[in-house]
Amino acid sequence: MAAAVPDSEWAADANEAIHLSLVRTKEDRASLTAREVYEGFNPTFTYPIFGEDEKLYGYKDLAVDLKFASGSLAQYLKVSYSQKLASSSVVDDIEGTLAGFIPPGYDTNEADFLKRVEEDAATFRPYGRLIHSYSRSAHKMSRKHAHMTQGYDPNDEDIVDFEVYHTTWDTPGFREYHRRMQLFILLYIEGGSYISEEEDQWDFVVLYEKRRRRNTPDVFTYHFVGYSSLYRFYCFPEKTRMRLSQFVILPPYQQEGHGSALYCAIYQFVLQDASIAELTVEDPAEAFEDLRDRNDLKMLLNNERYLREALGDDANGSSCASPAHHPSPPNANGNGHNGHGGGGGGGGRVAKGRTVHHERSVQLGNGRGNQGVGRRRTLGKLGPPADRKWMEKWRTELKIAQRQFNRLNEMLILKHMDCEDGHTMKQYRLQVKQRLFRFNYDSLMQLDKEERQTKLEETFQSVRADYERILGTVH
Repeated sequence: MAAAVPDSEWAADANEAIHLSLVRTKEDRASLTAREVYEGFNPTFTYPIFGEDEKLYGYKDLAVDLKFASGSLAQYLKVSYSQKLASSSVVDDIEGTLAGFIPPGYDTNEADFLKRVEEDAATFRPYGRLIHSYSRSAHKMSRKHAHMTQGYDPNDEDIVDFEVYHTTWDTPGFREYHRRMQLFILLYIEGGSYISEEEDQWDFVVLYEKRRRRNTPDVFTYHFVGYSSLYRFYCFPEKTRMRLSQFVILPPYQQEGHGSALYCAIYQFVLQDASIAELTVEDPAEAFEDLRDRNDLKMLLNNERYLREALGDDANGSSCASPAHHPSPPNANGNGHNGHGGGGGGGGRVAKGRTVHHERSVQLGNGRGNQGVGRRRTLGKLGPPADRKWMEKWRTELKIAQRQFNRLNEMLILKHMDCEDGHTMKQYRLQVKQRLFRFNYDSLMQLDKEERQTKLEETFQSVRADYERILGTVH
């Protein structure tokens, strides 16, 4: 990038100057409701492309339009401005820089691009194999915190379908398609980076909107919503471990439950594939970890056989978690996650100068909550203490990574146990602290005994408070 220009009037914020659009044909736009807006949104991050300061220099009234055909993701790029500095040494080559991150063949003539949009809308179909689908009414879309569980009239002409497809590098045409969609990883995932096409172990799960045209209801067109990339590792003796690495839902579709739908589709895909031992997530961002926790908890709470064994005759018990600790989670749809860099919380290691709410041993709140109503002293196989052999049997069957499954069971114990019973609470505290100690062993062993005990207690209280918060979002 060029050197910074002293005069700030020639500098522009890249995140504000860049405008992204998912462009539909005129006929497809006619099918949208007034709430649905898919054009003119901004990136969250541009530093992987334009540098740490995310500034563009040498222009006044700068606007960078990067448009995508909503299904095929064919691209159009236009850089416009009112004035440009004459000196090339302080003027950024915006198109030249962006061209290094998008594939060749993008349009710079808008008329040619719109013609391509029309052509692609008629012919584009998702790559790979359909693995999941769901539907909802268009009138409930683009409302914040909408839920996929909301009912709809199957006779409603404005029903919108969503379909999830699984694909790999071997799927004909997908490699080229991936080169067009991977830019969203850089723009919406902190620390996001491109993956190597030379590695064969990648799987991809892509979510599309399938929309019926209002004037020709027998015609459907497809529109890109988001995707996840997953990496397969060898798992002894003859299976693979699937690691979720990247996960993004584009801004126009966020806060509508599509992140949860995509995650659940991935989990069911893993559950049904006998060659996969478990699903893991690489260093998840805090928002994604919330999404994962909520959906994993719902899955366990809907598993009657597991609950009977876990809770015994207390399977329908109420929670002792305090309603005072139930704020709504930020970014509930988990719009971006990338295991290759960045991503905050969820690592569970001793924190270094940063306050987070997940399983860390310093700089955490005390998490004190109200005491709950009287409950049973024991909870079937969950205890506390939990039956470890039983837990491992279920963990293996459900294909959940060990740390995640331990956390889920700790949440369920907290939901159902008698928080006023001193013995039960002591057993619960010991169970959680033993796991935290093992997880933070190297860092904690650098402390003296008294400080180690203090840090463990602080972490336990913070973990408990966070469990209460998550439980408050699961119904």
